Amino acid sequence: MTVRSRALAACAGAMAAGLASWALFASWSALAGDARRGAAFAAGRCGQCHAVGRTGVSPNRLSPPFRVISRRYKPEDLEESFAEGIVTGHGGMPEFVLSPQQIDDLTAHFRSLRRAAR
Repeated sequence: MTVRSRALAACAGAMAAGLASWALFASWSALAGDARRGAAFAAGRCGQCHAVGRTGVSPNRLSPPFRVISRRYKPEDLEESFAEGIVTGHGGMPEFVLSPQQIDDLTAHFRSLRRAAR
């Protein structure tokens, strides 16, 4: 093998490692949860009863604002509840089945609310 072919092989190996790292990061970031998507999901699915943002009053007085929930519970505990199904909620709360990505996004939204409350 010549010096040039060794250099090309090394370069190709480095490129392959870089692409593998990028693919791993891309798949991780897709699953990490996006607070903006979580906020949009919350507005569409929960906003009829809950105040889902940093301010506002819940339309249903029995439904706590999400910012209050975010201070009351750790995001990891909420994540588990979203995955298993929330069994204790306000009266008339519908049962939701969320995808893993929706759970990650909604949990990221709660994390952002919790950080904003500090």
